[in-house]
Amino acid sequence: MTTQMIIRIDDEVKNRLNRLARNEGKTTSEMVRELIEERIKERDIGAYIDNLWGRIGRKLKSKGVTPVAIDKAIKSARKK
Repeated sequence: MTTQMIIRIDDEVKNRLNRLARNEGKTTSEMVRELIEERIKERDIGAYIDNLWGRIGRKLKSKGVTPVAIDKAIKSARKK
C-alpha cells in the first residue's frame, strides 16, 4: 500500500527537480521516491547489514558451502 506525503520546498528547488525529472523521463514523484529510498539505504545500517549477509549467503550457497560447514568454521575460529 502506498500513502501520500505532502512536503514544502523552495520554488526554485521544485523547478529544478521538475526539469531533472523530465530530462530523465520520470515524474517528479518518481524522482522524490528514488531520492528518499537512496537516502534510507545510505543511512539504515540494519538494512545494509541484512543486504550484506544476504549477498554473502548467496555467494557461499553458489559455491556449495552448507550451513553446517559455516557453523564448523565459526566454531573453529572461536576456539583460536
